[in-house]
Amino acid sequence: MGQKMPRWVAEGYQEYAGRMPRELRLDLRELASGDRGKGGNPARAREVEGQRLLQAVPKGARVIALDGGGRRIDTEALAGAMREWLQDGRDVALLIGGPDGLDDACLKAADQRWSLSPLTLPHMLVRVLVAEQLYRAWTLITGHPYHR
Repeated sequence: MGQKMPRWVAEGYQEYAGRMPRELRLDLRELASGDRGKGGNPARAREVEGQRLLQAVPKGARVIALDGGGRRIDTEALAGAMREWLQDGRDVALLIGGPDGLDDACLKAADQRWSLSPLTLPHMLVRVLVAEQLYRAWTLITGHPYHR
């Protein structure tokens, strides 16, 4: 969720997305956040964001919700999941919520729920972190020295 990210976010994401091989191309879909302005309703904003996220998921994709209440994974587990994704051949949609997290509809639609950290992370930083971790998992699979 979110558009018009600071330059460092776009550059950080692009740094790692650009390193990924063709068969694991990252496709970032930036969606407009719900209205949280004066008089805005955060619960309604999260619901609108959830609808937008689910509409953006490719048909038949494996859906993974990045959620603080999800299962904690480490890099090795991510590499294992990536191996499965490569064998499965389906698109994978990693859902990153807005400032108030993911709507319940997204959590219910998810095949899996993962927690990146017990810390509360800003949603714009999560996209950089996820891109780096996907690249790191790829290097672990391929034996590249980046992951050491």
